Amino acid sequence: MVNLVMRPLSELELREIDQRAIEQYGLPGVVLMENAGRGCAEVITRHWPRGKVVICCGKGNNGGDGFVIARHLDSAGWSVQVRVTESMSAIGGDAEIMRTVIERSGIDFLKANPQDDSWKGFTAALSQADLIVDALLGTGIAGAVRTPYCDWIRAINASGKPVLAVDLPSGMDCHTGLPRGVCIQATRTATMVAPKLGFENIDSHEWTGPIDVVGIGAPQVLIQQFVAVDTGTARPVPRIP
Repeated sequence: MVNLVMRPLSELELREIDQRAIEQYGLPGVVLMENAGRGCAEVITRHWPRGKVVICCGKGNNGGDGFVIARHLDSAGWSVQVRVTESMSAIGGDAEIMRTVIERSGIDFLKANPQDDSWKGFTAALSQADLIVDALLGTGIAGAVRTPYCDWIRAINASGKPVLAVDLPSGMDCHTGLPRGVCIQATRTATMVAPKLGFENIDSHEWTGPIDVVGIGAPQVLIQQFVAVDTGTARPVPRIP
């Protein structure tokens, strides 16, 4: 009898799951983003009492997940503030769809810039938060974290508030589990589909905290081609072409 467990995945494997879910199984990317964000919101409501949350969003899909989280926490009665690193014109794709929804929903939504007066308001909001959500950077960063993200990461860490990292702490290398210069020090991490390769590095736990795996709604037949491991042999089960 084959006993299957979940194995950690690389950035390329995670991208392939997304791509195949969209192209082979016909699931729109915006549906995967909705499922990811809703799952993260469920992690939050399981582990933290309702209160004030500041959701920090980048311009990519990680930020899009943050926009979904904002909508679900707003519906659950949280006091929600969304702060973004980029102007609205820089947010595209599925993330733009989710941004439009929360803007039209009247959720507090502002850009924060380390170079102007908006930064004082942002750091004040962090100091008053019961929880901060890190939805700045995902698995695909290359090289050291650059401005403005390094400023955001330092501000979040300096706040001393609990932090939920979306997928992995911003600034962490997906494969090594080590910071690329600066890194969010999360209280807890909600990671998509499966643990990341870097999480096998015990030093990564200092940055991730406990890890919850969140499904994105991709078919199980697809997920098992990537994450299933035969515990009898400790080897990945061969993938279906």
